[in-house]
Amino acid sequence: MTSPSRAAHPSVVQQQAVLRDRYPFNDQQDFEDAKRGLIARRTPNAVTAEDGTVVWDNDTYAFLEGDAPDTVNPSLWRQSRLVAEQGLFEVVEGIYQVRGFDLSNVTFIEGDTGVVVIDPLISVETAAAALALYREHRGERPVTGVVYTHCHVDHFGGVKGVTTAEDVEAGRVPVLAPEGFTEHAVAENVYAGTAMSRRAAYMYGGALARGPQGQVGAGLGQTTSTGTITLIAPTVDITTTGQEEVVDGVRMVFQMAPGTEAPAEVLLYFPDFKALCTAEDATHTLHNLLTLRGAVVRDPHAWSHYLTETIDLFGSTTDVAFASHHWPTWGRERVVSFLEIQRDLYGYLHDQSLRLINKGWTGSEIAEHLQLPPALENAWSTHGYYGSVSHNLKAIYQRYMGWFDGNPAHLWQHPPVEAGRRYVEFMGGADSVVEKARDSFDSGDFRWAAEVLSHVVFAEPAHAGARDLLADTLEQLGYGAENGTWRNFYLSGATELREGQFGTPTVTASADIVAHLTPRMLFDAIAIQIDGPKAWDEKLSIDVHLTDSDERYRLRLANGVLNYTAAPQDAPADLTLTTTTRALPALAAGDLTQAGLAAAGIESAGDTAVLGRLAGVLDPGDQDFPIVTA
Repeated sequence: MTSPSRAAHPSVVQQQAVLRDRYPFNDQQDFEDAKRGLIARRTPNAVTAEDGTVVWDNDTYAFLEGDAPDTVNPSLWRQSRLVAEQGLFEVVEGIYQVRGFDLSNVTFIEGDTGVVVIDPLISVETAAAALALYREHRGERPVTGVVYTHCHVDHFGGVKGVTTAEDVEAGRVPVLAPEGFTEHAVAENVYAGTAMSRRAAYMYGGALARGPQGQVGAGLGQTTSTGTITLIAPTVDITTTGQEEVVDGVRMVFQMAPGTEAPAEVLLYFPDFKALCTAEDATHTLHNLLTLRGAVVRDPHAWSHYLTETIDLFGSTTDVAFASHHWPTWGRERVVSFLEIQRDLYGYLHDQSLRLINKGWTGSEIAEHLQLPPALENAWSTHGYYGSVSHNLKAIYQRYMGWFDGNPAHLWQHPPVEAGRRYVEFMGGADSVVEKARDSFDSGDFRWAAEVLSHVVFAEPAHAGARDLLADTLEQLGYGAENGTWRNFYLSGATELREGQFGTPTVTASADIVAHLTPRMLFDAIAIQIDGPKAWDEKLSIDVHLTDSDERYRLRLANGVLNYTAAPQDAPADLTLTTTTRALPALAAGDLTQAGLAAAGIESAGDTAVLGRLAGVLDPGDQDFPIVTA
């Protein structure tokens, strides 16, 4: 029997009341902008897969009406109400967005004969539903082009819901993307994809019940869809700022912005519409410099400078700015002001972090004390609904200084289980710690209660009192959080402590993603699954011959490491695999038997026992690994 959700603690209720008085909730400009241009809504707005499984249901957010309850930060409640707005919207005549069908928006630019699609959502099913709504009200226009603004899955995964690989390969539908798009898109979703997807389940609250005591949104969008993820490789690379492309009569001028919100990202300007697409570099929130699901730390210095360049390039001629999340901003002065505030937000966090780093401050100290200037803090678009000042400042520290804070006492600390056992012993045993933590909880010191109770749970995972109180504590932290992903993390932790682990609702390493692995990336993906200690004494070699490209690789397993090279080899390998580039990704499917490979179109010659030996030392990731317990 699971423990029910609790009411908001009096200290949380008091915090919410203070915030209601602090922020300008009577400012309705964002609500006017979020509703502006509405043509039609989709009713009901539940999207299903072919088997009837619901992969998206925006109607579950119908409770987001009126004032915020005490169990939700009022600023996050406001943001979630805005983001939950769904339907087909006119940005300007000829540019339309469908919002509220996924974590992101999809944009349709009308051309001479059809429509160019920008960022076709996460799933085939949601992208197809968005296109159907557009066509219902704008006519049966064919898709004549696709643009990926960057390499995150919510901006390309639904591409086969708006076009086909056949149309792209035939040249009927060009696909434009920034240079390096495919490599980064595939690498992010495969190399550490298992861990990222598991943590993303916490970040987006995919397993949480919707409601005032559960998931209310993720700040950037409401949550992620859970349908079919696809990928069609770009046919046109965007390589330089100022590059102009014309697709179906639609003129687009691109600005490169690598290393900002994504390693491969572009902004684009539509001169004939005086419209600017800011991709994900300027949205109505402080974005992540290090997303909680995990990623490479982003560069706020470059981010800020690219937004300066955006203003210089397009500010004087832009009448509307729209992004792949949230709602547009209309009016030249408002657009420039919005871009300046976003630019200064990332610039301030970067510069002030380094100022304090050079005074000896650690990441946690900077995060605890640094405040935004009033001009930035008072702008709704700088609030930390998705990124946060706190975890972004720690990310900047990590980017420049790494994990070590310079204190030798922190150089060789115990891992969580061993540290937990020692803390619990020092503090008089588990029951004593829980009793003291109850006093901290009652006083509203949830951060400290969570820290000490986590030690107990890692030391004694079956301690019911510690698990229950930690779940209650995380829940209160969630209720108070302005950041949607913080709330989801806290409430997901509470849910797993009460009900058990819920796994990974959305897996991004789909068959389409894996199919786009280059040979070298595929070999890397296999190498990171080698169980090193198990393979210490194993030695084997495999040649791979790709007949369509006439590439040859030698794979060698020794010392627990799988290496590869394209250099010519004198000695023969233990086994030779002959196949094509298209068939090669079958190696990642896990069936390394001779029959399994033959069925995938991979011929083998030599010592076929090598396949079994290699399979025997592979250790794939765990999609249900523990997070709040050992």
